[in-house]
Amino acid sequence: MPQITRQAGSSLSEINMVPFIDVMLVLLVIFMITAPVLQSGIQVDLPKTRTVKQINHARIVVTINRAQRVYLNDKPVNIHELGADIKAEMTDPARQPVYVRCDERVPFGSFATVTSELERSGIKNISVVTEPITERARSRY
Repeated sequence: MPQITRQAGSSLSEINMVPFIDVMLVLLVIFMITAPVLQSGIQVDLPKTRTVKQINHARIVVTINRAQRVYLNDKPVNIHELGADIKAEMTDPARQPVYVRCDERVPFGSFATVTSELERSGIKNISVVTEPITERARSRY
């Protein structure tokens, strides 16, 4: 009669890292695809500052590009209709923030005109979007 040999049971001493690496690579691809979507679609060179405020929820973004055109959430808008258009999208104009992205080469007068129009329409919470200073940019200043 054949004898069945029984091997001594051994515990798993190593963790299989392959599934973990697969999941991390998938997450990396997802973040690489969604990161550009988080930025507004109008291309501007933002001013560099030491402190940067994060945009972390549904937002209303006003963008002033290098040609001094004003956009509301990627749609071109007339500066004189900006306040009314924003108030139509807001639920609480006194508290809900409006983020202003402005190209660093735009004259201050254009920026001041946009913020003045926002304040005139009753919007109190206006935040300016900037980029952090990197080592390369720090050497320029």
